[in-house]
Parts: sequence; C-alpha cells; structure tokens
Amino acid sequence: MHAYRAAILRFATDGGPHRSAVYEEDGLLVIGPGANGVQVVHAVGPYRDLVGRFPGIAVEHLPGRILAPGFVDLHLHYPQTDVIGSPAEGLLPWLENYTFPEEKRFAALDHSSQAATFFIAELLRNGVTTALTFATSHPASVNALFGEAQKHKLRLITGKVLQDRHSPDGVRDDTEQSLTDTEALIRQWHGKDRLGYAITPRFAPSCSEAQLRGAGELAARYPDVWIQSHVAENRDEVAWVRQLFPAARSYLSVYDDFGLMRERAVYAHCIHFDDADRALMRDTGTAAAVSPTSNLFLGSGFFDYAGADRAGFRYGLASDVGGGTSFSPFHTMLAAYYVGRASVEQGGQLRPGLSLNPQHLWWQHTAGAAQALGLAGVVGNLQPGCEADFIVLNPQATPLLARRTARANSLDELLFAMIVLGDDRLVEKTVIAAS
Repeated sequence: MHAYRAAILRFATDGGPHRSAVYEEDGLLVIGPGANGVQVVHAVGPYRDLVGRFPGIAVEHLPGRILAPGFVDLHLHYPQTDVIGSPAEGLLPWLENYTFPEEKRFAALDHSSQAATFFIAELLRNGVTTALTFATSHPASVNALFGEAQKHKLRLITGKVLQDRHSPDGVRDDTEQSLTDTEALIRQWHGKDRLGYAITPRFAPSCSEAQLRGAGELAARYPDVWIQSHVAENRDEVAWVRQLFPAARSYLSVYDDFGLMRERAVYAHCIHFDDADRALMRDTGTAAAVSPTSNLFLGSGFFDYAGADRAGFRYGLASDVGGGTSFSPFHTMLAAYYVGRASVEQGGQLRPGLSLNPQHLWWQHTAGAAQALGLAGVVGNLQPGCEADFIVLNPQATPLLARRTARANSLDELLFAMIVLGDDRLVEKTVIAAS
C-alpha cells in the first residue's frame, strides 16, 4: 500500500448532490491492491484523520499539488488525430474531404500501430485515463489500439466501425463480413485486462438495415459490451436520416428500432432532439456524449443541458477529436460552459441558456462520464473502492494560472480558474491504477 499527501478533489456519492465536489486542502489518498492486480482506493480524507490509521505506510508528499480523478472521455476518434484542425463548411463535407481519406490508411497495421502509440500518449499527457473511442472499419485499427492500451494498462473501450453504404471505397465494409469481424473482435478483446468492446455503427446513414439489425443481434447476444454511435448532430444529417428511414419516428428512434439503445449505449451529440427523444434516452438507460468543441467548430448546434436534466437522462463530456479541437479536458469543459450559456431554440423560441457550475463541469468529465458508461464507482472518482486512476495537478503550472489560483477565494473559483486557463501543462503526472 502507498499513500499520497496533497489537496484532493473527488465527488460525493451519498449524503449530498451527486455532482458536488468534496475538497480536502490537506488530504491523504491511500491506494493498494484490489481485484485482478488493479490498484484501488482504500481510504481518502483529511490527512489528520487518516494518517494514524496507517502506521508505517510510505507517504509521498506533494505540497502545492491537487490529486483529482483521471478524466473520462466519452467519445473521440483515434484515427482522426491527424486531421484535427482541418477547415470545413460542416459535418458532411468534413467527413468527405478529411475523415474518410485519412481513415483509409488504417487498413495497414503499421500505420494503425503508429497512430495508436501517439494517441494513447496524448490521452495520458492530458490526464485522460478512460476513453470510449472509435477505430475505423478495419479490424487492424482495433487490434492496434487495444494492443497499445494494454501495454499501458489503460481502461479503454473501442470497436470496429460499421459502415456498409454511403461510404467511399477503402472504408466501406461488407455487411456479413463486418458482423463476423465484430463478433471475433468481441471474443478476442472484450473483458481482457481493462479493455472493453463497443459495437460501433458509424451513424445510421452509413449502415444498411441488415447491418443495423445484425448489430442489434450482437448487442443482445453480448449484453455487457458497449454500443456507440452518433445521432442528431447536424440538421442536414437529420434530414438525410428522415429520407433513408421514413418509417422511423425520429433519427434517435432508428437505433431503438434495431435494439441499439440500452444501458452501456452512448450516443455522441444528441443536439437536435425533442422531448420524446429525451424520454427515450432516459427510459432505455442510454447516455449522451456531449461534444462541445466539435459542435462549435463544425457549427452543428448546442446541446440542451436544461432539456437533458428535465428528462433525466445521463450525459458526460467528450473531446470528439478530430472534429473536436483539443485533447485537453480543460478546453472541453470551457467549451461546455460556453454551450451552457448559449440560447437554445425550443418551440421556435430562443430560451436563455444556463450557467454551468464549475463542479458540474468537472463532474461531467469524471464521475458523470463514468456513470454514463455504467462504470460509476469504478472510475472517474477517488472514493474507496474506485480504481486508482488519478492525476496530479499543478495549479502553478503557468505564470497566469499561478497568479489567478493564488487569489481563488472558494472551490468554485479555483476549479473555474483551472478550467479557463488550464491545458496539458496543468497535468503534472498521470497515474494508472494497474501500473
């Protein structure tokens, strides 16, 4: 067992609002062996209260530092790392001009492996310790990413993209073979070490009814795997789905019609929803991956936080690299703040936005995102029993950050200063529970 003494940030699990942060200015985090060789939190709290319970334990003192849960990224694309920051008029042109040409390269294992190495390093450099990410339609891209994540003992979920229509040569797959490959990859990787498989239709327009039906059958056959896709990101995309699936009540309901909405299903964006869609998310246990930097970059629209909370469905934050503009969770949280403040169209009227509390923003990228994945109490927090993925933050990492955080008069001011001014330099160290 080992202990760390520093300021500690975690989130309440009972006895208070679940989005409320708990902060110890002088705390002790005690970690030690758990199941399957993974380090877990054994105790956490004020140093003065805990130090006597663990006589002789090695304590690493980190004055001026903050220990916080590792970030959980609910949606991103590892094959799009090299097209981040590419100019485009919107989602569909961006896919055609940048994404699909880049993803063709991932048929080669060597290219996939090189990209996976950089991608995992970038996650860890930015303090992301759990990620739900797309691969490409090529099994080689999945094998390369899982192999690299396994080397680092990272908790990572990915899957082969399904796209058997409306896709160019080089990324379009064969319906039957795509489902065969998906099942083989589930059997090879799901539940191995800290890895999980996600059945991954790219989005409804890229999949035939036969492919969606087969994906739903796999989801029923393997109820503990994840499901991930995109929905209602862009108005042109929504109109296209209406043409392709005229019998469906909405874009979202297409996935429900094929058995692809349930616990452990995560859909990116969820912007152009009505109340029936929000109720369907809640009733099926499906979660939304809120992707504010990509939504702003591609001009897609604003996630309706008030509508989500009113309906009561789960959500968390996502970088959505490469449509998203940064791997940094701080940039993502700041963009979510902008989105929350924006006016949202409702019933033909513009309704004023809301100001998202800094604790809520941080919760969305840690404990809230873990809850959306069905991993509450496993990752995204530093409560006893959680896997000990955490980051060491240095609030003096830059001159401006040091100047501002020194003047913080409350936890909200401290967290918000780090959200607004922080980037990868704020993350001094990333600690993985199994390392």
